[in-house]
Amino acid sequence: MAARGKTSQLKKHVTRLLAFAVVVMLIYAFFAFDLGDYLTLEYIKSRQAIFAQYYQQHRLQTIAVYFAIYVLVTGLSLPGATIMTLAGGAMFGLLLGVVVISFASSIGATCAFLVARFLLRDYVQDKYADKLAPVNEGIRKDGAFYLFTLRLIPLFPFFIINLVMGLTPIRVWTYYFVSQLGMLLGTVVYVNAGTQLGRIESVQGIVSPEIIASFVLLGLLPLVSRKFIEALKSRRYRKHYKRPRRYDYNLAVLGAGSGGLVAAYIGAAVKARTLLIEKAEMGGDCLNTGCVPSKALIQSARVLSYAAQAPKYGFRSAHVDFEFAEVMERVQRVISKIAPHDSVARYTKLGVDCIQGRGKLLSPYEIAVGDRVISARNIVIATGGRPAVPSIPGIEEVEYFTSDTIWDVRELPNRLLVLGGGPIGCELAQCFQRFGADVTLVQRRSQLLPAEDPDIAEYVYRKFAAEGMTVLLEQSALEFTTDNDVQRLLCRDGDGNEQALEFDQVLLALGRSANTEGFGLEELGIPLSARGTIETNEFMQTVYPNVFVCGDVAGPYQFTHTASHQAWYAAVNALFRPFKRFRVDYRVIPWATYTDPEVARVGLSEAEARRQGIPYEVTTYSMSDLDRAITDEADEGLVKVLTQPGKDRLLGAAVVGAHASDTIIEFVAAMKYGFGLNKILGTIHIYPTFAEANKFAAGNWKRAHVSPRVLDMLEWFHRRRRH
Repeated sequence: MAARGKTSQLKKHVTRLLAFAVVVMLIYAFFAFDLGDYLTLEYIKSRQAIFAQYYQQHRLQTIAVYFAIYVLVTGLSLPGATIMTLAGGAMFGLLLGVVVISFASSIGATCAFLVARFLLRDYVQDKYADKLAPVNEGIRKDGAFYLFTLRLIPLFPFFIINLVMGLTPIRVWTYYFVSQLGMLLGTVVYVNAGTQLGRIESVQGIVSPEIIASFVLLGLLPLVSRKFIEALKSRRYRKHYKRPRRYDYNLAVLGAGSGGLVAAYIGAAVKARTLLIEKAEMGGDCLNTGCVPSKALIQSARVLSYAAQAPKYGFRSAHVDFEFAEVMERVQRVISKIAPHDSVARYTKLGVDCIQGRGKLLSPYEIAVGDRVISARNIVIATGGRPAVPSIPGIEEVEYFTSDTIWDVRELPNRLLVLGGGPIGCELAQCFQRFGADVTLVQRRSQLLPAEDPDIAEYVYRKFAAEGMTVLLEQSALEFTTDNDVQRLLCRDGDGNEQALEFDQVLLALGRSANTEGFGLEELGIPLSARGTIETNEFMQTVYPNVFVCGDVAGPYQFTHTASHQAWYAAVNALFRPFKRFRVDYRVIPWATYTDPEVARVGLSEAEARRQGIPYEVTTYSMSDLDRAITDEADEGLVKVLTQPGKDRLLGAAVVGAHASDTIIEFVAAMKYGFGLNKILGTIHIYPTFAEANKFAAGNWKRAHVSPRVLDMLEWFHRRRRH
């Protein structure tokens, strides 16, 4: 596959070089033979009678030759299109002239567009990928509006528009159609002027400042209209609510989880009067029921696993005496130790007013907390999410836990059933298995961690099986039953076979749902997306331009670091609109699952690249060859990198193994700031570390892309030097 990719790339490079040579030769010939002298106003006027006579005798031939020359001139971005338009008006008249020139100019412009796209787009997009990503996204969404505006305004040179737009992802048909429509009025003006060619003294005199101003207004009309429509929609939502004459706060944040805390912090940092409202515990899910307690529990389970693997480390045996209740109390101590970072005291000291209570939106400007009504110029909704509870028959009859309530357990279950094989289910299932519970994990999909590639998830599956966990894949949960205090789950596999699984406790780990009920969204008419999250635009705004959203309640990612990322955009866009605002950037979102081995990823997986039709190459490096992994008895796993064919630029990376969540960061930086595997290969890595795996993966890529011909030449060179 790599060889075919290299051959294809070579053919493409040769074709580009040939095309570039042809274009350069044609442009050189135009200037070398002074062909521009034939495209001047003086020459056209001096030959007007001859052209008119020839046209009367050979109408179709004249139109065809004129059409071809016009397309060639505009396609090569040569000067003279304006003169040819005047000449066309003089020869063909207004109606026929507009038809012929409209099509010729649009086809020529599209040819110039395609030349720029073929010769330069890949290079420019690769070279400046990180800087052009938001531009590309804007073109995909609003490219037709931008192009129409530019085409209507004669102040912008059309040949520059052709070349620049060719570097963007706008579709060819869209470009042609919008160009023909946008240039039509200008074509009419110039063709009409051409019908009076004898009276024209200079090209500059054709279009007066008044006409240029009219075109500018017409060009701005689509964008102005769009903004006007957006304003009308916003007004439709806000018209029932009276704006306060004075606001109590610049920013009010509803929810003190990861997103809400960051939004409030930013508000205080820029000296905006900021309010933070939380109905439960400061820190939200991450501190109290999510990231912090789960990682504390994982670490305790890891210590226990080291004892179980004592012979691997040179010990005959090891035993750890523990009470499960004391382990769970340690988890609470960890929470208590971190809690001051997210506390009311700290945020009050930062300048944030904190209120403990249930907030409810009364309007886009007002929030009720108990008997108090507070006004704010901007509101950020950061109400988070909650564990999803499925509607499986009989579920209300069994005692189940979720990732929110499992932390209340003080007695280790004998038989624990975990429903769900995503990150939460896998992390907690492995913990309880290591503590001594008999864990059965039931997964509906054909693999654990379905967001990852199968070869990555397979490492986790094998580890679970080696530790004695029962993992059942492709199982649909049908019904919970209870008979004589024996609890069972009835499942059906992909072949239709059913089995009943007995358990003492069940943990539901089937994802999370956004918290969107009970605080006024319904009354304000703020719509939800198909995923059940609050619908926002690229600036994190709802249908009310002063109401923003971040975190789990906004989606599409449900990670603490993504909530913080969104919170920055929500807070800054809220506090500095309309002077400055930023589109949220989701291009490089990493994540990790803290199983043993850990799994971390950024960018595309191999399955996603195939699904999206994106060409890629895969390079891997096995942790079994890594010195540090061997010394730590952790030599299982791999680094997997996806790159553009023939290039070192990253499309995605996955790491499975010890410390994967730390190792992945170098690839995150590479994707964020646009450096490739060659830069990673040239970076000094401390020996011995797990991060060296990144360098060795880059080395594998480099070896696969060394030309055999170059190696043969080097061998000849060094052989000759021995004589």
